[in-house]
Amino acid sequence: MVRIIADSTCDLSQELIEKYNVAILPLHILLGEDEFEDGRNIKPEEIYRWSDEHGTTPGTSAPSMESALKLYGEVYTEGDELICFSISGQMSTSGNVMRLAAEEMGITGQVTVIDSENLSTGIGHLVVEAAIMAKEGKSAGEIVDRIETLRPLVRASFVVDTLVYLHRGGRCSGLAAMLGGTLHLHPMIVVENGKMHSGKKYRGSLSKALTAYARDLEPAMRKAKRDRVFITHSGCAQETVEMVKEFLEGLGIFREILMTRAGGVISSHCGPGTLGILFIEDAE
Repeated sequence: MVRIIADSTCDLSQELIEKYNVAILPLHILLGEDEFEDGRNIKPEEIYRWSDEHGTTPGTSAPSMESALKLYGEVYTEGDELICFSISGQMSTSGNVMRLAAEEMGITGQVTVIDSENLSTGIGHLVVEAAIMAKEGKSAGEIVDRIETLRPLVRASFVVDTLVYLHRGGRCSGLAAMLGGTLHLHPMIVVENGKMHSGKKYRGSLSKALTAYARDLEPAMRKAKRDRVFITHSGCAQETVEMVKEFLEGLGIFREILMTRAGGVISSHCGPGTLGILFIEDAE
């Protein structure tokens, strides 16, 4: 049997985790001297409150070896094969912890760790594809080969409401953050080759920025795999999320539009009001 494991930055909802039988390994969030497990004992709203009170971005760290060993012990049965997905190796050592835990348990040959080269539901897309194939009875080798084909085709981007959190985390200058607030700028953050970089900057209200962002993605989405698209956000108003969903529905491209809430790690760095549209390009 092939079992699928992903670290918590995949940002899949509990409903999807249960539907696709995915085991989650949490990263850690550090609020001063207090440590929490992403998605388990802390909510993004608590992170925002702490960050605003202290004027700094919370720390985040890879899963602990103890957590990885515990999860493998719960999931692995002799004869099984485990396929594990991690956030980009250029952003965290999560994948390395998965490998070291497999060595510690003596099951290296039964565990394949895939560096998603992505984050959030950019990882989630790959996890869902792997889980579907596992349910269909595909071998670990077949699944890994397919995922390696899909990995460079994942299109992950987000529009950020405020530059304050990126500034606190050292990802933009104080001047850029100040000007962004003054000019109502909302930058698009794009994930490529495992790294984040800034793309187009939208000006005006967040709803106006997200409308323009969705329209800009339309040509690429018309070349996407039609199975599903994710709308993932870090605490946008419901009407804002619904607006984006209605736009995607109007395109008539995707069979499934999935809305998920970003977890603590992603929220820590992007701040509230961030929203992304994530899909897989169809190379066939």
